[in-house]
Amino acid sequence: MKIAALHTGELDGNASRDGDLVLLVFSGNADSRADTQLETFLQGVHEELLGESIRQVDVDIRTLEFLNSSCFKGFITWIVRVRRMDPESRYQIRFISSANYPWQKRSLHAISFFGGGDLITVSIED
Repeated sequence: MKIAALHTGELDGNASRDGDLVLLVFSGNADSRADTQLETFLQGVHEELLGESIRQVDVDIRTLEFLNSSCFKGFITWIVRVRRMDPESRYQIRFISSANYPWQKRSLHAISFFGGGDLITVSIED
């Protein structure tokens, strides 16, 4: 993908593509110092995928230790953008989380509601 990797000092994010599957991997801490960069990164991913035949974006946060509310908002903004797309061109978003971070389960349960029940899936892995 043409999206530059995200490196804020505390938060790292990378995007890669394999056919019609996109993988976003985040690690570190997503706090208020990273909110603008995270939102810009997610917007860039979304814009690159418009008009493409992408069926799913996997978001691997298994090594994301912390996500504050301002960065949480960046993910919600992205999900709302996807949800506003024509249903036939919309891609699914699957969050891959870790049982080692209990906040992930709670937060992803809440974030899944923004997908309307058919856009977001969550898997918990070790």
